[in-house]
Amino acid sequence: MSGHSHPHKHKVEGKNLLFSIFLNILITTAQVVGGIISGSLALLSDALHNFSDVLSLVISYVAHKLSHRQATLKQTFGLKRAELIAAFVNALTLIVVAIILIYEATLRFFNPVTIAPSLVIWMSLLGIVANGLSVLLLKKDADHNLNMKSAYLHLLTDMLASVAVLVGGILMKYFHIYWVDNIMTLVIAVYLVVVGFDLLKKATFMLMLFTPEEIDIEEIIDEVHKISGCAHLHHIHVWHLNDDELHLEAHLDCSEDITLSQFNTLSHQIELVLYNKFGINHVNIQPEYKKEDPKDFIVQD
Repeated sequence: MSGHSHPHKHKVEGKNLLFSIFLNILITTAQVVGGIISGSLALLSDALHNFSDVLSLVISYVAHKLSHRQATLKQTFGLKRAELIAAFVNALTLIVVAIILIYEATLRFFNPVTIAPSLVIWMSLLGIVANGLSVLLLKKDADHNLNMKSAYLHLLTDMLASVAVLVGGILMKYFHIYWVDNIMTLVIAVYLVVVGFDLLKKATFMLMLFTPEEIDIEEIIDEVHKISGCAHLHHIHVWHLNDDELHLEAHLDCSEDITLSQFNTLSHQIELVLYNKFGINHVNIQPEYKKEDPKDFIVQD
């Protein structure tokens, strides 16, 4: 028998993503032109990152829309995991872009080019303003949704990249330190790898149906066993369907041969404990009484 709790949650909207996509198309176009004219690799790398942002934001937007489709007989969960796939893809693009930047910056150390710092400064200021606005728009959604967080991180790192490019432009213009352009590119790339790997890890864990890091299976068992009528909880699986839905399914040996109506009461008690203590909002319990089957907590089906 299953139970579902539906607490009030922050509603993630897609309109802010659309606005951010439009802003990033403008930024990318301006920075490509500016990077070519100025000769700045940092500015071109920032433009490349912006272009990856456009693709990532589009992926996030499409996934957000797909995730709200109704379930069907062929798609009984709907497409709720589309946003996890989007987060996984976006995390990979962050890391790939970072590797490309590291390669290009390393080449520039051996083959330096002349850079026009004034244009670099103005283009980086444009990136800071536009990406900063997008970051503010997505901040609240990012706290509640891994897909939105992947889009938010793309924009946040882009804003930080623009700040780094601005610093580099100022140092080149007033102190003639041109190698700083390559250094700033490497700094941007390393940061991308760090945030990208963390996001990739979280998305992978959810896609692979791993037990969430904050969940202690043994603690769940202890709490359920405290409920009168519960003899032994086993065959346990706990996983995220998406950011909003944390599922648990398990077999429960009842201490007595109870009726279905009595089990309804028992399962409701279990649902309350699992939600209040662990945030699990979808529970599916198979009742048993002296059934001969494996009684391990974790059983490979």
